Amino acid sequence: MPGDTLILTDSCCDVPQYLARKLGIRKIPVHVMYPEKDYLDGIDIDPQMVYDRFPGEIPTTSTPSITEITDLFRSLEEEGIRKVLSIHISEHLSSTVNMVRSVAKEFPSIRTFVFDTKNISIGSGIYALYAAKRLNDGDDFDAVCESLERKKQDCTLMFYMDSLEYLHKGGRIGNVTYFLSDQLKIKPIIACDSEGIYRTVAKVRGGSHCGRARLFEEVFSQVENGTDDDVPCDIIIPYGGAKEEAQLLEEMIRSKKKNANVLFQMQITASMAVHTGPGLLGLCALRRD
Repeated sequence: MPGDTLILTDSCCDVPQYLARKLGIRKIPVHVMYPEKDYLDGIDIDPQMVYDRFPGEIPTTSTPSITEITDLFRSLEEEGIRKVLSIHISEHLSSTVNMVRSVAKEFPSIRTFVFDTKNISIGSGIYALYAAKRLNDGDDFDAVCESLERKKQDCTLMFYMDSLEYLHKGGRIGNVTYFLSDQLKIKPIIACDSEGIYRTVAKVRGGSHCGRARLFEEVFSQVENGTDDDVPCDIIIPYGGAKEEAQLLEEMIRSKKKNANVLFQMQITASMAVHTGPGLLGLCALRRD
């Protein structure tokens, strides 16, 4: 992409480190806080470190501070960056997007477009990958910004997990939802609604095979908008400590959806693992232009 242009995101968007380096995407790390230390997501803590300390130790997470974001913008200004496309998870799930909006106003020399994806994890990060590809292919900054707004409804991310305990302890779901799921042994399939708030798409009883099949069904029903069309789309399979499940889901997609291009599987970051626990399987689809 042009030397004066940068894509900025945060670690909750789950863009893999190797792709961020390859595409020139800058990530703001979220804080993962244990009693002994405040860790920076993806820098000095990884998801396995979080899983290894479950279930006895569940850390808290915190968004980057105003000072950290201000220091970042100051360094970007000094580097000669004049255009920033800043892509973040839903404002209803994190305050980072609004903090970036606030800080960006203090740096008029940098033209900043802040994009609230109304999504979470790679459902947000896939927009950073999309924008980076378009900019690296030579597309105009304004055109890419405009295309992101148009594509906001083109991404579908759904996921389920073995237990809602971690979402509950992190305050992401209420007592009643957690109690019913735990007692009835139900795995809800979760997505973000159009406002970027968690919603339950379906409820699954049974083993992992039932969960994978229902996840596949719900995501492609959304992508195909209730038709029988095999819609061209790019696929990412996020997982949390469930690599084998991700592989089985990829095999299912490749055998049944010829127009679905599986880009990669990915382990979610430490900050995401804190709130979901082990046993998460997700499916993210972005309709192609």
